[in-house]
Amino acid sequence: MVRYGKEHKAETRRRIIETAGRRFKQDGIDGSGVSTLMKDAGLTNGAFYAHFASKDDLVATAIADQLKAQAENVVARAMPGRAGIEQIVRGYLSPQHRDDIGDGCPNAALLDEIGRCGDMTRQAYTDGVLILIDGIASRLAPEDPSSARVKALSLLGLMAGTLQLARALTDRQLAHELLEQGVVNGLALLDAGLGM
Repeated sequence: MVRYGKEHKAETRRRIIETAGRRFKQDGIDGSGVSTLMKDAGLTNGAFYAHFASKDDLVATAIADQLKAQAENVVARAMPGRAGIEQIVRGYLSPQHRDDIGDGCPNAALLDEIGRCGDMTRQAYTDGVLILIDGIASRLAPEDPSSARVKALSLLGLMAGTLQLARALTDRQLAHELLEQGVVNGLALLDAGLGM
């Protein structure tokens, strides 16, 4: 029997989390069985329990990972101030993001299922969203980010709902118009009461 070191185990765990995050967003949490997730990661089913206590454990971990990546790769890399928020809104409500479910936002892809998950997954989601909205709030009100927290959460809700609707429509032109209106609505929300 081959023994692998801690580094190999950590790398394997990371691969499972990343592939599960994409699969959950593409097929849903309920539509993604452990055997499919492990096959995506290039592993056998037997290896699953060496890394996770249950599928719920993996779901919570993958949700947290997806939101962390979004906070680091989208929000933290955006320009400072309003320009950065506009960059986030326009990127989020773009046709490219609409069409890239597997590598897109976990909010728009999984929000309805997360609401039906157990406390562990919902807590991982809540913790991840708080990091995400704190990043947005710090751009909305750099001098007092906590004052913009609810506005940041509202903006995230507006964007996620708009993207969900745009993904569900078969009329591509209507979906495109919806995304454009979502950008207008998001920017109007930004400007409401901020004196920008």
